[in-house]
Amino acid sequence: MAKPIVAVVGRPNVGKSTLFNKIAGKRIAIVEDEPGVTRDRIYTEVEWLNYKFTLIDTGGIEPESEEIIPAQMRRQAELAIETANVIVFMADGKQGLTASDREIADMLRKSKKPVILVLNKVDTKEQSPHYYDFYEIGLGDPIEVSSALGLGIGDLLDEIAKNFPDGAGEDYDEEVMKVAIIGKPNVGKSSIINKILGENRVIVSDIAGTTRDAIDTPFTDGEDQYVFIDTAGIRRKSKIKEYVERYSVIRSLAAVERADVCLLVIDAKEGITEQDKRIAGFSHENGKGLIIVINKWDLIEKETNTMNQFTKDIRQELSFCEYAPILFVSAVTGQRLMKILDKIKFVANQNAMRIPTGTLNEVIGEAVLLNQPPSDKGKRLKIFYGTQASVKPPTFVLFINDKELMHFSYQRYIENRIRENFGFEGTPIRFIHKEKAGGDK
Repeated sequence: MAKPIVAVVGRPNVGKSTLFNKIAGKRIAIVEDEPGVTRDRIYTEVEWLNYKFTLIDTGGIEPESEEIIPAQMRRQAELAIETANVIVFMADGKQGLTASDREIADMLRKSKKPVILVLNKVDTKEQSPHYYDFYEIGLGDPIEVSSALGLGIGDLLDEIAKNFPDGAGEDYDEEVMKVAIIGKPNVGKSSIINKILGENRVIVSDIAGTTRDAIDTPFTDGEDQYVFIDTAGIRRKSKIKEYVERYSVIRSLAAVERADVCLLVIDAKEGITEQDKRIAGFSHENGKGLIIVINKWDLIEKETNTMNQFTKDIRQELSFCEYAPILFVSAVTGQRLMKILDKIKFVANQNAMRIPTGTLNEVIGEAVLLNQPPSDKGKRLKIFYGTQASVKPPTFVLFINDKELMHFSYQRYIENRIRENFGFEGTPIRFIHKEKAGGDK
């Protein structure tokens, strides 16, 4: 299953964002004394001991307020509560129990989720004078912390981890190919899955944003095992009007992180958009295998070079992932859909391919002979040798004399030579440069 999700909730100005930043180890949320600064949920990935989880900061809940902004903040906090595995309910240990705390506690009990009650702003070793008042709301023993000073954070994280569901963070077996279906809303992601599966396991609707959570659909094809992770469509931020869609973006990005291969589905009638570039970029940055699927190809009026021109446009707009194969399909007619599984299997293998060190260095040596490395102020780049450090994505370590002499253009040249010799179609390649001890600079 996916990484657990932990939501930090509470009324305004109790220190939720300060706690969030302390756990995240960096200043992500805006921290001000004015209540209501954090209006949108903000998330980060957290690792504690052997657990990895997603932490969400929420705007303060004001149960009785009918003003537009507080009402929206309440709604987006409610959505975080609905989808979280564990809820951290924060109150003010200095101020004590308030009517708003009581109402929020009532809402949390109805969620049937594990709730950890935290009293913040307890900045000394002395127990809060209000400690026992909080037993009134029936959420168990409060944990006292100081978000500002970092006191009690470890105990809180231990308690959070205790409440994760069984199997949290565990994923499918290594041989299962995990495929995230990504793209904007209403481009036909669910329809493609349904057509391949031959049954309607995922709801299909013409209303953009129908799929609000990532849905795992395991299936087998012969001896091959797959799981499709169908994600909510990712919209541009300016067009996210419902807070539920903000949350679906988190789940969609999390789906990419879990995947081996991403299918970026693009609407043939719309063509490449800025949002498509951003989504492709997220797959690329995470080192995932990528296949570009142009859907609704049946709706395009064809001329002699229509497909070639469309391919040229894609390569130009998505120049950072020229390695990604392109398929032109139709979820309605089934055109070329069955090629998707073969291409997924191929790209997954390319993403996990390992090259022997000796063979790799033969290619690098030949590349250097054909095109001498750059020099600067009388110093020439020397590549002593290379080795493949890891897969998914394929990552190569080049031992060189001076990192500053490795220009991007020459690294691209080396990458192209590696691709020419070994393939790596559909997968990004990473390089790490290390200066060899005693190397001639």
